[in-house]
Amino acid sequence: MPVDAKANDPVISRLSFQARSGGRVKLLPGFDKSRHTLPDAVNNATTGFLAKLCLKELEAAAESLFQRARTGFNYKRREISLCIASPTAEITTIDFTLEFAFALDESAPADWILTRTLHPKCSADFLGRPECDALFAATFSSLVFTLEKGANVEAVIDAIEAAPAERGLNVAYPSGCEHCDITAEDVDAAIHFTGSTLEMVFPRNGSPRELLEGFLSLRHRFRLADDATLGVLLV
Repeated sequence: MPVDAKANDPVISRLSFQARSGGRVKLLPGFDKSRHTLPDAVNNATTGFLAKLCLKELEAAAESLFQRARTGFNYKRREISLCIASPTAEITTIDFTLEFAFALDESAPADWILTRTLHPKCSADFLGRPECDALFAATFSSLVFTLEKGANVEAVIDAIEAAPAERGLNVAYPSGCEHCDITAEDVDAAIHFTGSTLEMVFPRNGSPRELLEGFLSLRHRFRLADDATLGVLLV
């Protein structure tokens, strides 16, 4: 288990891990070039069209993960379930929930995006298990932490700017301070803070344990800053 993570840490339940992949709508198995036209906008009709096209791919991906999770963790029937309602699916277990969501790309509606989001259930032990590493190896590229009460972006900016240089923290932000981007020494991730969420985007896909270690390193940096605003931000 990573340093600074407790076996039952309430912070864990406010973390989610995300992975995104994508492709061309015309390459989905259900697309028929003789009958179908590519979406040129994202609306209810085109989203419904995508739901029909991606159903087989969604079913295959969700069923494969369901079976790997069931055997990898030795779950019993009552401990794991799969619900599919295209363009989404959800695997629920006693340790985590995993969501699959197909959607059209807002900037290029002829393309689709699949987002997989893992929500652990308040146990750092689960994220540190070899079975979790095996199931989700090289899967996730980003970690999102949802703040319980939110925090003032300007106060976070001020705290980082006031921190001694040796604390290894830097911040960039627009003039309106609606959000900020943070860099931290020894933390290899792009960090984006909005006031209600903190997202860490990593240069390489990893397991939840590997991304959690980056989060805990950032939390350690904030605590080293010896500032009340930063010290309680990620707890």
